Amino acid sequence: MSTVLDSIIEGVLEDVKARQVPLSQLRERLDGAPKLRGALAALRQPGTHVISEVKRSSPSKGELADIASPGKLAEQYQAGGASVVSVLTEERRFKGSIKDFEEVRSAIDLPVLRKDFIVTEFQILESRILGADLLLLIVAGLSQTQYEDYYQMATELGMDVLVEVHNHDELERAFAIEPSIVGVNSRNLKTLDLDARIFDELIPEIPPKVVRVAESGISTRHEVEHIEMLGGNAILVGETLVKAGNPGEAISRLLGRGQTGSL
Repeated sequence: MSTVLDSIIEGVLEDVKARQVPLSQLRERLDGAPKLRGALAALRQPGTHVISEVKRSSPSKGELADIASPGKLAEQYQAGGASVVSVLTEERRFKGSIKDFEEVRSAIDLPVLRKDFIVTEFQILESRILGADLLLLIVAGLSQTQYEDYYQMATELGMDVLVEVHNHDELERAFAIEPSIVGVNSRNLKTLDLDARIFDELIPEIPPKVVRVAESGISTRHEVEHIEMLGGNAILVGETLVKAGNPGEAISRLLGRGQTGSL
């Protein structure tokens, strides 16, 4: 039975095919790739970190925000205290684009995460050429061989990798190698169900030396405090920030720098 994740990946593969060129051509362009900014180093600094997301739409919520200028939004994130900015580049379900990524990276000095469904070597090389400091690998969308090979390829190219899991089996698969950053997504991408209890189950199982990121469904300072209590180092937030009238103020509230409570 096909899942939501399967459907998304099918679309991604079609879109990749439409823009694909021989890998040898991409490799020739690596020498001109932007200098990377060190996402892992940023997330290892003391304190709780916010990975702020430029996100127009989602399969679970539909249209979220009309983002006229991704670059200006990213500037607000940077000014508000984000440590990393995430940019959706998946086109069909999230209405993102490579253009959005390029605009954001040129507008800010922070490390930038390319948030997409990486299922081909082409996308990994493409990400490095674009200047992705951090790359997402979703364990649920990859075979074990793909996951391990893509992780190695990305790190050899100098990128940091956010490995995403949403259950115990995926966490076990993730630690077949030694990832430096692991994200626990409370939204099951196969069903789109949201269950914050998965934070309680998985975050404490991740070794303290690993950067632990909580993803999805986070909107209040109280929720962030709970993530901190579990041992989380960072939160990835999209919907709450793109809907906020003042994204910088929203980041401050999540980090407890301003008024506490619901956003």
